[in-house]
Parts: sequence; C-alpha cells; structure tokens
Amino acid sequence: MSQTVLGVVAGPEPGGRTAAAVAGVLAGTGADTRLIELSQSTHEEVTAAFAEADAVVFGSPVYRASHTASLKALLEATERGKWGEKTAPLQGKVAATVLTGASGHHFLAQNELRSVLAGFFAVQVLSPGLYLDHSGYEDRNTLTADSTELAASHGRALADLTAAVRGSQALRTLTPVV
Repeated sequence: MSQTVLGVVAGPEPGGRTAAAVAGVLAGTGADTRLIELSQSTHEEVTAAFAEADAVVFGSPVYRASHTASLKALLEATERGKWGEKTAPLQGKVAATVLTGASGHHFLAQNELRSVLAGFFAVQVLSPGLYLDHSGYEDRNTLTADSTELAASHGRALADLTAAVRGSQALRTLTPVV
C-alpha cells in the first residue's frame, strides 16, 4: 500500500530555502507527495489535506527563535478531536520537521515544534528534525549535494516511521491526553 506524504511550507512567500528543503525530504520518501505553501492556501485546504495524508512534513523558516506565525495559526486552527471538536486530522499521523535559518544558532527551535506536534496532537514525530542554515544551499532554491542527501535520508526515515505507525493500531489510535 503506497504512502501519501504532505509537505507544508510556512514561509511568508512561495519558494525559497524552506520549500527546497521540504521538497528534498519529500523526494526521499518514495511516496506520493504534495507540497502546499501556506502563503497560497487557506487553513481549510491544508487541514483537509492533513486528513488524506499518512505523514506531514512541516517546514518553516525560524524567526525570533521559533517557527512562523502562519504555522502557529494553522496549528491553532487544526482540530484534534477534543473539547467538542468534530475532527482530528493529525491523529494517527507521522510528521517530520524542517526548519531553516540564517545560522546554526536557532536549531533548538526544532524542540518547540516537535513538542506541539507530539504533545498537543499526539503525532509521532521523526527525530531529529532537519535544520538547515544558509551554508546548506547553493542559492535560494538549490540545496548543496550534502544537504540533498541529508534531506533524502530524513525522507527515507519518515517513510519507515510511517510504515511502522500504519502497522500499529496502538500508535494510530493514541490521542492527546487533554
């Protein structure tokens, strides 16, 4: 059974370094993939795509030591089946995180996003997350050879984790505690 992996890019404009990194992870999955740019989509379109995906790659540039406000808004608008909510489109899913920044100083921003996905949504999150600074790129849209392989290896690991979660009813049915 083939996998479907969604890439969500939370940059302020389409294209660029974060989109290139997410595309690199998607390419490594060997799955059916779709890339959505939040700057060109509605929250409703993205949450509908969550429901159809087996795994999601969340990509964001790092601003002020955290993922973007657009990604925070998307996650805040995403139901999780609690407190009267009717849907939980991320339940039973797997995720990878891809953050990009000007330097290596902000790589710990991965921890915040991972915590939100794992703790608040009960998503199984691939660790470690991928963080690339400007040295990982040839130009604004092209990963270096080393970064291309690193992104692809994250994609392969995501595909393996997705297969494991799909094969485990216990992992697929975990829900957030509160």
